[in-house]
Amino acid sequence: MKEKDLIEFTNRTTLETILVEIVKLHKYSNFDELYKHFDKVSLGYDKEDIANSNDMEIYYPKKEQEKYGVIGIGIRRVEKKK
Repeated sequence: MKEKDLIEFTNRTTLETILVEIVKLHKYSNFDELYKHFDKVSLGYDKEDIANSNDMEIYYPKKEQEKYGVIGIGIRRVEKKK
């Protein structure tokens, strides 16, 4: 992945799709560091939620974070060409 790449996401329940462009890749050694640099809403939490970097361990165990690091992907929605 690199900046300006396009990604299409599909909701598996509704089959709705959205197209996004990568605007920035944010590289960190682990999610603790990433969470220090972004507000919780930009990380996908609701305003009322408590953001905790340990939430990501379901997907990326600490050992994998230590081995590979982590990347936050900044995106913006783009219109699909018809």
